[in-house]
Amino acid sequence: MKIAVNQENGIAYVQEKRIVISNVQSALDLMATISYEYGCNAMIINKEAIVEDFFDLRTRLAGEIVQKYVNYGMKLAIIGDFSAYSSRALKDYIYECNKGNDLFFVANEEEANKLIENSK
Repeated sequence: MKIAVNQENGIAYVQEKRIVISNVQSALDLMATISYEYGCNAMIINKEAIVEDFFDLRTRLAGEIVQKYVNYGMKLAIIGDFSAYSSRALKDYIYECNKGNDLFFVANEEEANKLIENSK
């Protein structure tokens, strides 16, 4: 897995297009890797690296993963184009998350870094 760490702000960028987060356990494993091997408490990941069920709120996968990340103090920004999703609930979820301090849905790495830095 390719992970780059921005030395200026300590944010890890998981640079994968293949699915890395497929369930709660894989999300926890990734968080542990980022935290212990790279010493970071914030990460950026591409939308393509997360199983599609995450974006279907009925599966509750997003809620379970986000709860774990918040409990362990790991900030997460997901990069991608979310306009293709028609779910009103998901759009509301994305809107509310982007107003918070722990989870962000953004278009690019620059925006992700900015929101994470401002949330610390």
